[in-house]
Amino acid sequence: MIFRLSKELIFPDVTFAEPDGLLAVGGDLRPERLILAYQSGIFPWFNEPPILWWSPDPRFVLFPESLKVSASMKQVLKKNTFRITYNQNFAGVIRNCRKIERVDQDGTWITGDMEAAYIRLHEMKIAMSVEAWQGDELVGGLYGIRLGRAFFGESMFAKVSNASKAAFITFVQDHSHVLGMIDCQVETHHLRSLGADFIPRSEFLRILETLEVS
Repeated sequence: MIFRLSKELIFPDVTFAEPDGLLAVGGDLRPERLILAYQSGIFPWFNEPPILWWSPDPRFVLFPESLKVSASMKQVLKKNTFRITYNQNFAGVIRNCRKIERVDQDGTWITGDMEAAYIRLHEMKIAMSVEAWQGDELVGGLYGIRLGRAFFGESMFAKVSNASKAAFITFVQDHSHVLGMIDCQVETHHLRSLGADFIPRSEFLRILETLEVS
């Protein structure tokens, strides 16, 4: 059963999600609803209206202590191939993520409304970006939601080989002392190679409760 959301700020229990993780449709992208979604182990993902809300089981996550850095990436980082910054160009990062054509998706899932909603969250210091630069050019990066000691990754992009990997690895290493878990949401080979893996949704929710996301 797929739940249809109203203006009321509420989500159904995630155990009602379909086998593919789809839980609910509708609602809106106001900050209060987005924050509640992440706190509840739910995220929005859709190409066009209505909004679709997901809570897959199992969940694809990365624990900072499980980060894998290949020998080739260690050389990239050692050579300072990229300059990595935080929250210097959030709009630029999400705009570039929106432009990327995903071979496994029909179009982009970052609609204009989604872009505006996450820019609002960034202005509230809830959404953050990681940028990879070469000179003055933004060549890669990622963005996501930071609540307590959890980071919910949303999307990443790279115009230059290894740019997004360098941004992600540097972010994890710099924040390993304050982050307990990184939610990667959807499995990709890229993230699996960096150490991400599946855990049961029940375990994911149990860990969330310990990470001060509320």
